[in-house]
Amino acid sequence: MTQAGHPVLGLRDLSIALPHGSDRDFAVQDISLTVQAGECVCLVGESGSGKSITGQAIMGMVPPALTRHSGQVTFCGRALDLDQGHHMQTLRGREIGMIFQEPVASLDPIMRVGAQIDEVLAVHGMRDRAQRRARLHQLLEAVRLPDPERIAKSYPHELSGGQAQRIVIAIALAHDPKLIIADEPTTALDVTTQAEILRLLKGLQQAQGSGLLFITHDLGVVADIADHVIVMQHGRIVEQGSRDAFFSDPQHPYSRKLLGALPQRRPQTAPVPCPAAPPVVLEARDISLTYHKPAGLLGHTRVQAVRDVSLQLRRGQTHGIVGESGSGKSSFVRCLLHLERFDSGSVHIDGQDTAQWGGTLPRSIRQRIQIVLQDPYTALNPRQRIGDTIAEAAQIHGAGRSDARARARELLELVGLTPAAYARYPHEFSGGQRQRICIARALAPEPEILIADEAVSALDVSIQAQILALFRDLQDRLGFAILFVTHDLRVASAICDDVTVMRAGGIVEQGPMARIFDAPSAEYTRHLLDAMPDRQNFALSGVLAPAGQAATSTGGVTP
Repeated sequence: MTQAGHPVLGLRDLSIALPHGSDRDFAVQDISLTVQAGECVCLVGESGSGKSITGQAIMGMVPPALTRHSGQVTFCGRALDLDQGHHMQTLRGREIGMIFQEPVASLDPIMRVGAQIDEVLAVHGMRDRAQRRARLHQLLEAVRLPDPERIAKSYPHELSGGQAQRIVIAIALAHDPKLIIADEPTTALDVTTQAEILRLLKGLQQAQGSGLLFITHDLGVVADIADHVIVMQHGRIVEQGSRDAFFSDPQHPYSRKLLGALPQRRPQTAPVPCPAAPPVVLEARDISLTYHKPAGLLGHTRVQAVRDVSLQLRRGQTHGIVGESGSGKSSFVRCLLHLERFDSGSVHIDGQDTAQWGGTLPRSIRQRIQIVLQDPYTALNPRQRIGDTIAEAAQIHGAGRSDARARARELLELVGLTPAAYARYPHEFSGGQRQRICIARALAPEPEILIADEAVSALDVSIQAQILALFRDLQDRLGFAILFVTHDLRVASAICDDVTVMRAGGIVEQGPMARIFDAPSAEYTRHLLDAMPDRQNFALSGVLAPAGQAATSTGGVTP
């Protein structure tokens, strides 16, 4: 039991030293915070701010390369000996539960998920097998997983991202811990699954009376779940207070910068009398795609990934494709690029039916349609200088060597990087800078169409705002069209002219962004909008601009 008058977690003057020769001396410095029973404290900041290191230090799991310089952790009124491994092992998983960002990486891929929960129960003292079995089913029902018997016998790869995260939550809550530390547990989830996980976690935490330290860079999550907010920058706390005070009256410039970087509605331009519609550069007509998955020794099942999807993309405009994971967005994009042999329908680029080229698009067409993928970390060759990576994309499509190198340097400057970046390698750049490099590479062949497939979903809010602004600026300068794939209607509203909403492979709704956002006709679209963060909290801070008003500037570009 928590000692009367003591918080569940107390952290005082924590400092973690970085290895000698780093850009700064400390990963975190002079961090102090408390978490009360039944309270949710959100630790907010961008990548590199020290949030995750703080959570790891509380668990006694500081990486070997780092050194705890100072600091004391108290748990339910008693000081923890973080250097005593055995003592911390008895707390981790029993009295302190940890939920990590990537559920697939947290689960053993060759062990059934029911056995993994059972193992946690057994390791921390539940010896009776029947008791563990009963607790296993109780946990699976508590995290609202359908058909607990089937789920328990499943392997991690057989579950969706949301289901896998529910298993990780069940493991963290297996012994009714007094403290839960959740490190970015919803970052990789689509907006509706994120909303479900947040409601589930908050409800279970309150039912158990546990303290919750929630680490995130997403202010939408903070608006939904926080009681108290702590903002970190460069390893230090720069602001803290109640959720309502943070959103209504942020005190620190960095806090205001984070709030100002949230996605905002793209301003609507005044109508021009009898405007001439821009020409259609990409058109899909009634695309359908079916996957055949093995079932048993000789059989297979049919899964229709895309059903009769049609859309038009016009020159200089942005068309968004919005939907949850599994809605068919990425499968449809693969059809457009002829990376999948679709069952029926047609794709037209500048009026030319791509069926005439068979299964593979010719180089002249591939030059005109390029893609920016979600993960900039895996999209670049780690052994190739980034200038050569960009120049190579131009050379493949006919540019001479010297012209390609000049084009690479021009594009680096265009996306906000310095000429010195040409000779550096991918590991020397941040995530946001790598995404800029991927954009520069996609623009090297001078395409007419740019496909952005979840290109900002994994980025911090301020970096996300910079990349969205970069897309708009480059589109205005170069005139290419963008097909923007996302699960987040907030992000779509910041950049898109038109939107196609997809569900279960088919189109639910299609039309101008303003109409979809303000007056959706489909129940599913309204469901997506309802799953967005607490709009009231954002309205308090003036973050969500009314339709027709320009978004707040987020400042310059980091070179």
